[in-house]
Amino acid sequence: MPSEPLLVARIGKPHGLLGEVTVQTHTDDPERRFVEGAEFSTLAAAGTGVPRSLTVRSARRHNTVWLLAFEQVPDRTGAESLRGTRLLLDDAAAATDQDEEAQAWYEADLLGLTAYDPSGVLLGEVAGLEASGAQDRLVLRLTDGHEAQVPFVEAIVPVVDVQGRRVVVDAPPGLLDLGRD
Repeated sequence: MPSEPLLVARIGKPHGLLGEVTVQTHTDDPERRFVEGAEFSTLAAAGTGVPRSLTVRSARRHNTVWLLAFEQVPDRTGAESLRGTRLLLDDAAAATDQDEEAQAWYEADLLGLTAYDPSGVLLGEVAGLEASGAQDRLVLRLTDGHEAQVPFVEAIVPVVDVQGRRVVVDAPPGLLDLGRD
């Protein structure tokens, strides 16, 4: 049975003129994943002309952002066409080099999990995982239709039960109301 690919990164905007792009990382070990010669499958909108796979030509950090360049993309014009493309890795390859001590959650594992508060009250469901240099954020679609982002740390999300299809979110007062008018 073929394995489900795992999201490693999502490509953002171009950086400079030589084909570099910013990436939103969804991996526990970007230093190990983003190396020269690493190959990723791609998932992009139909008709964009994005190749089915991309090979890393160079990778570097610029402040808190990863910048990648690919062998198949020589310039800024090509880099612009990659915006929104997802870089994927089959889970067998991901599992072989994952540290057994580290617990890493991939967006694909979390999407659709039901979110509850510590007392068991339904909050909504997980709608995404936003990675950032400082701290990942869990995106929740609340029962009233609004979205909220919470820091994806054990103090606020103490339970992640993928098998049971649920998370527990112990949000400080007001956190789920941020961004509402």
